[in-house]
Amino acid sequence: MQLNHKINHLVFRSVLLLCGVILSLSSHAKTVELTTSQGKLIGTSSATNNDISVFKGIPFAKPPVGSRRWTHSELADTWEASRLATQFSPACMQHPYPEGTFFSRPSLPTSEDCLYLNIWSGAKAEEKLPVMLWIHGGALTRGTAAISAYDGTALASKGVIVVSINYRLDVFGYFSHPELKLGNGQPAANFGTSDQVTALRWVKKYISEYGGDPDNVTIFGESAGSRSVHHLMSTPAAKGLFHRAIGQSGSSLESMSDARLTASASNQMALNYQLAAKAESLADLKQIDAASILTTAKDFRFRPVLDGNIFEDQIYTLFEQGQYNSVPLMVGFNADEGTTLGVAAAVPKTQQGYKASVHKRFGTLADEFLTIYPADDLYRSTMDAFRDSFVTWSMQTWAMRMANTSQAAYLYYFTFEPSGEKLGAYHAAEIVYAFNNIDLVLESVPDNHKRLAETMSDYWVSFAKSGTPNANGLTAWMPYSKDNRQYIELGDRVTGKKDLLPGIWEFHDKIRLEKAH
Repeated sequence: MQLNHKINHLVFRSVLLLCGVILSLSSHAKTVELTTSQGKLIGTSSATNNDISVFKGIPFAKPPVGSRRWTHSELADTWEASRLATQFSPACMQHPYPEGTFFSRPSLPTSEDCLYLNIWSGAKAEEKLPVMLWIHGGALTRGTAAISAYDGTALASKGVIVVSINYRLDVFGYFSHPELKLGNGQPAANFGTSDQVTALRWVKKYISEYGGDPDNVTIFGESAGSRSVHHLMSTPAAKGLFHRAIGQSGSSLESMSDARLTASASNQMALNYQLAAKAESLADLKQIDAASILTTAKDFRFRPVLDGNIFEDQIYTLFEQGQYNSVPLMVGFNADEGTTLGVAAAVPKTQQGYKASVHKRFGTLADEFLTIYPADDLYRSTMDAFRDSFVTWSMQTWAMRMANTSQAAYLYYFTFEPSGEKLGAYHAAEIVYAFNNIDLVLESVPDNHKRLAETMSDYWVSFAKSGTPNANGLTAWMPYSKDNRQYIELGDRVTGKKDLLPGIWEFHDKIRLEKAH
């Protein structure tokens, strides 16, 4: 990779944001120029490591505006003049997190024109390093790649290329309307997923010019980003575009509305939305400005749909039948997922009310539920029940289904408590450790935090390089299967264990089967 470094002796000051925490770092950085077949870029070296080149705001898809609103994305065009690649692009259109909630942060610029990616590369000339493509979380309604927790410098310093992407969200990404059709008559839908596929197509075409290996690409994400990893493993549109997958606290095994059916819930929602927007037709909706489109969507919940194109069948069925993009998989979840997701507000006020609610919801399984989640500790039982229904069953099921194609799966359980016992190992807590970015959010980093961040990032990078998280000097991490449920606990100590939360997967599998009938 031919990079022309020009030392300007300028001080670049980065404002680092994570969940409302704002820190500043100063570093002498270098201008980095790179000529690619897409066009010439002017980036910088990383503010924390001059050996890592950073290019931000690279267009990977044509702007999804005007006539391209609610269409599947297409690869971006080339450009003629030099392009400044030193700033993140605007986030995709979204409502902010409610003020005062754990994940609220200062508002960032948003735009319907938001399909850009960012690259961190320490590759030398002619080098082809493994690629790790990060997909942010946010319930498919919020989020951005422009967060300091996702800075790729530390991972890139360990011998990979890091790519982070934006993708369309909410009504822009997951709107499904009976008038939206592809050329073959199938519904046009799942636009956010199509953006992720287009980003992978961009990586396939261009990443070698940044020192990356297009034949060794790992997709990884957290929460809705992890759900997106599950989506990409399930769609034929992404076949052959990635080679390993990491899912952190999020899967997609719930049933999707079938947009091919005229009377489907997703089509009815679209018509209700059109009515709320005071539009006569889809054409009218396309003429409404983006801010108004988003405002009208506030009371609606748009989600991926079964469309016969991006998703040919329900994801649970595809994995049950082994009809998915089969690659080595690493998945896991955190011990206290609910503490930062508002679950505390749902804790019943009385044991009597708790028991009545359980019997109403779970019927013949209520007594077993109360044995596992007893009424004598309402807070703990509510939190554990949320975690287990949210991720314990689904993440383990995802891993178990890899046996259908004989690919290895690895399971982790994150128990480290970054902020103490009150929040515990909360949802998204593992991200800064996997990226080895704990020094960006703590002014003084305790040794146990440093050790865990080094270890976790080593596991993540090793998996990206070889398809196994194991490497010299790391605690052995054995593959996971239904018959041999080995996993790694990532806590104050990193320990290989077996049979995570015994009996919990079986109980929640019974709940799912009963609901199916």
